[in-house]
Amino acid sequence: MSYCRWSTDDFQCDLYCYESDEGFITHVAGQRIKYKTPLPPPVDESDFNALLKRHETVLGMLDNAERAPIGLPYDSKTFCDHDLPSFLERVKMLKKIGYNVPDYLIPMIIKEIGLD
Repeated sequence: MSYCRWSTDDFQCDLYCYESDEGFITHVAGQRIKYKTPLPPPVDESDFNALLKRHETVLGMLDNAERAPIGLPYDSKTFCDHDLPSFLERVKMLKKIGYNVPDYLIPMIIKEIGLD
């Protein structure tokens, strides 16, 4: 199961996090997508056709987007944490220093640990 992917949040997520046999893996992106035009506004999550149309629009924008180095200390690094509390601290640290982390990720890990 992945917690987040680089495609999360319209390809704005800097992390790809998942659980493996080795532990909780976090790959940090080395580049960010820079769209040439603003992203389309959010749509009603229950409207599948609107979600699909918006997703297709974002994919089209991705073709023309630029990629730029992030420029933070852990660009292109991979981490393996052996338990959820360590994984949580890793994600919090990465967010604190400026990596784009989905809003739901930290609360999700906290809930999985049972700290909520």
